[in-house]
Parts: sequence; structure tokens; C-alpha cells
Amino acid sequence: MAIASAVVLVPFGLLFFLSGLIVNLFQVICFVLIRPLSKNTYRKINRVVAELLWLQLVWLIDWWAHVKIQLYMDSEEFKLMGKEHALLIANHRSDIDWLVGWVLAQRSGCLGSALAVMKKSSKFLPVIGWSMWFSEYVFLERSWAKDENTLKSGLQRLNDFPRPFWLALFVEGTRFTKAKLLAAQEYAASTGLPIPRNVLIPRTKGFVSAVSNMRSFVPAIYDATVTVPKNQPSPTMLRILRGQPSVIHVHIKRRLMKELPETDDGVAQWCKDVFVAKACIIFLLLHY
Repeated sequence: MAIASAVVLVPFGLLFFLSGLIVNLFQVICFVLIRPLSKNTYRKINRVVAELLWLQLVWLIDWWAHVKIQLYMDSEEFKLMGKEHALLIANHRSDIDWLVGWVLAQRSGCLGSALAVMKKSSKFLPVIGWSMWFSEYVFLERSWAKDENTLKSGLQRLNDFPRPFWLALFVEGTRFTKAKLLAAQEYAASTGLPIPRNVLIPRTKGFVSAVSNMRSFVPAIYDATVTVPKNQPSPTMLRILRGQPSVIHVHIKRRLMKELPETDDGVAQWCKDVFVAKACIIFLLLHY
């Protein structure tokens, strides 16, 4: 199995790296020559070019590792996916959550305009990080004093985006682990908050800023809850590279932006309540 994986992955890695450099070069040329003349034309071109690169990674999770993503969503809400701007919030379970989002975006026809709020160091990654930067991902340093204005400007520049986009925000701020859950439970007990069971306590400042700056042009929030059945191995990037399958359950509820509270405190509490509800959803998905 290891030899078979290497036979496939070595040429795939070379192909991805070389094609990624070509994509990056094309993005540089478009950024320098086209964007100053027409930002929308640049964005439309970049959407197609970036998608050519992302599709290779979608193939990796979908066709190479045969990771099965089971989506639970209202059928009428599902029809709107990929046809509207949306802020996507999700719990952060594994190091491939972003790939799961890309698979769903590809199925919805908006892979090239699937964006995310990422840590700043990500943009320096060759090929993939560079392409994210050209695609207008928002990069933060995880220091609110430094990030507040960066986030605000990054969100506001999306108000004239020419195609439906998703902006993913992992409001827990970090990936779920048992140690982090224990720390969150201790904090909740000491402050009188609901004790989290399957999620961490959300960090609401970024979410409040996102709602405040995007409310006028983003109609919906996709509230995604991700979990892995108890009888399935937890998917990781290493398992995917080895071609090892798994099953992931994703529950999505479409929530109207206009129905959120008007005050920042109200929006923050709304976010906390959503994550309390996620614990119940995860419990049901785990036993489905």
C-alpha cells in the first residue's frame, strides 16, 4: 500500500507544485496588468484559475482517499448554495476541515470563490498560500489589536465581489482537541457559561465584525456542524495522502443575516447560543 501510494503521490505532488507555480505566475500577471484596469475582470479570471488548482486537492480527498461527506440540509436551502453570498461558520474538528469545505463548494459551483479567514503565516506557503492571497483570503495574526482593522478592510472589499462567494470563519479560533475542551470546560465552569461538550467556546469578536461589515451585502449565514461517526477513523491529511477512507457528517442550517440581533452584544450572544446548539447536533450525528 505504501509503495502504491508513493507511485501515485510523487507524480501528483510534482504536478501540483509545477501547475501551482504556473497558476501563481498567471495570477501575478493578471494582478499587475488587469486588476488596475478592472478589478471585477481580474476577480472573474482569478476565480477560474484558482479553481483549476483547488480541483486537484478536491480530487485528493474525493477520489484518491474516498472520503465520504454526508450532508444534512433542508432541500430548499440546499438549492441556494453557490447562488448567493454567504458567511460560513463551523466548528473546527480536524486539519482537513478546509478541504471538506472545498468539496462542498465544488459541488455547489463556487469553488473558485470559496474564501476563508486564515492565520497570517498561511499566505507564505508556496503555491497554495500565494494563490489564497491572490484570491483575497483574509489573513490575521491572532491579535485583535492588530487584526481588527485588517479584518474590517478585508471584509468590506468583498462588497462588490462579482460572483457568489463563501467566506469561512472558524470562530473557535483553534482546532478541537480533548485538552482544549477540558480547558474550555474549566473556563465555562468558572464564569457561569454553559459547559461545552463537543465544541469549544467561540471567540466572538471576529464573528461580530463579520456580521457588522457584511450584513448589508451578505444575505445568509451557513451554520455548519462537522463531526465524524464513532465507528469511523478521524480523517487527517496524512490519512488522505495514504489513500485511507473515512466518513464525515456535515449538518448545515441556513440562517438569514437580517434576523440576527442589531447590537454587537446581541450578535455575540447569538453566536454563543449557536455553538451550544451544535453540541446537541453533534450528539445526534454521532449516533446516527
